Amino acid sequence: MAETEYAEQGSRHRNALGTRILGAGAYVIAGICLLPMVAVALAAVTGGTDTITHLFMTVMPDYIITTVLLVLMVSCGTFSLGVGAAWLVTMTRFPGVRMMEVALVLPLAFPAYVLAYAYTFVLDHPGIVQTTLRQVTGWGPRDYWFPEVRSTEGAAVMLILVLYPYVYLLARAAFLQQSSTAFLAARALGSSPWSAFWRVSLPMARPAIAGGVLLAVMETIADFGTVSYFGVQTFATGIYTSWFSMGDRAAAAQLALCLLSFALLLAVAERTQRGKAKYYQAGKRHASMPASDLTGWSATLAFTLCSIPVVLGFALPVVILVQMGFESEQNLLSRRYVEFIQNSLTLAGIAAVLTVCAAICVGFFQRLKPGRRSATAGYLARLGYAVPGGVIAVGLIVPFAAFDNALDAWMRATFDYSTGLLLTGSIWLLIGAYMVRFLAAALGAYEGGQSMVHANMDHAARSLGQTPFGTLRRVHLPILTPSLLTALLIVFVDVMKELPATLIMRPFNFDTLAVQAYRLASDERLEGAAVPSLVILAIGLLPVILICRQVGRDR
Repeated sequence: MAETEYAEQGSRHRNALGTRILGAGAYVIAGICLLPMVAVALAAVTGGTDTITHLFMTVMPDYIITTVLLVLMVSCGTFSLGVGAAWLVTMTRFPGVRMMEVALVLPLAFPAYVLAYAYTFVLDHPGIVQTTLRQVTGWGPRDYWFPEVRSTEGAAVMLILVLYPYVYLLARAAFLQQSSTAFLAARALGSSPWSAFWRVSLPMARPAIAGGVLLAVMETIADFGTVSYFGVQTFATGIYTSWFSMGDRAAAAQLALCLLSFALLLAVAERTQRGKAKYYQAGKRHASMPASDLTGWSATLAFTLCSIPVVLGFALPVVILVQMGFESEQNLLSRRYVEFIQNSLTLAGIAAVLTVCAAICVGFFQRLKPGRRSATAGYLARLGYAVPGGVIAVGLIVPFAAFDNALDAWMRATFDYSTGLLLTGSIWLLIGAYMVRFLAAALGAYEGGQSMVHANMDHAARSLGQTPFGTLRRVHLPILTPSLLTALLIVFVDVMKELPATLIMRPFNFDTLAVQAYRLASDERLEGAAVPSLVILAIGLLPVILICRQVGRDR
């Protein structure tokens, strides 16, 4: 009996130790995610105000107006395209609808700045469209008006074309899960299909649609490559200009704080506006929404409407980029490009593995020890989705640069030895920025799979003497392998496309494909920029293919 009690005590001790280790890891990860925001706030408050005062008197109004305009245009555009396409492929049947269900996701593989390079090459003044127009009509450069692609409106169109799939995916899932009871009741009471959609189906899908639009908005205010190339003045470009052109880190931190406040305000406003409203299905019995068969001109119109974003957001840019790549003098197999690819793969691979490990630690701790503390750790770990890459970069460089300088000064005074910059300018700090930025995506994928693991499996493993780590290794991880691979791939591709944090934090002479594409485009060498852009696109197609397979199985 004594031996049994001793074994039980040992088992409880090991379980408690494992829980404490997981908790410590989760709290450290949450602290790392919170650090950039705290550092930005402190640097903004303690820094000088000369530069920021000058900015307020000169370009700050433009930053505010342009950022708000972009947010409004992208919100309306992604809502219209995403919800409209989701409703058509879910609620109607027309020739090619199955193909369109999948094809509408494809633009998600494009970074917005790559789309900007492609359309600038075609639509700018020396591009093929305007050149052909002048040759056919005999007009001179000042004899006609043509929409300016390098404008706020042009940047909004690029962002809408690559971000509407967020809204489409979430809206389509919400429409598929809706019961037809309320919709058919509205139709029986005399509502037209459009009225029933607007008054019944759309409000019921509101949380999913709002979540998709919010994701698109967060990506919009975080975008740097598109707005920088188009010469559009936003907070993202202001942070980069203050950091590199003016050399004023305090001003960069103050602009970053403004952008961070704006991002968090949007998230809080959406959550507050939703309030305590519930979106339960009407009735206990779930019946699938009936789909209407379209024929003739209505079927042609539906197919055309669904085809437009696919053609403009994927098919046409691919054709343009391939043509640009053939016309360029860039050799993808050259030593320089091999280094770019190696650097990109190294950063993306390490960041993806560490981010997924962090997601496992936080997610499993929430399951193992549910409560306010674990929930707080999970909430802090998700904050990165609302923080632009430039803000995270500033928020990490400021405290770690201060640490490196203080350590170097102490070593010089004590041992007459200079340590230099140990962390600042290293790939490890850059990888930390990636983890903060994309941990929310990895955590969402992991928790989605974890929800399918019944709690009885945990109880059975624990009753058989498994420690928390043993339960994780022997039960959870084998079951969650598909979710973990999905999370790994999503983070990998997001890191490949990330530009602002990489530009600010990359080590000296350590360039990636995204940086090379940006640099060539900034030098107006668009044909050359097409080569690294095509590699980024090819890698970005991997998670999109997985998403498309899932979309195909949702019916």
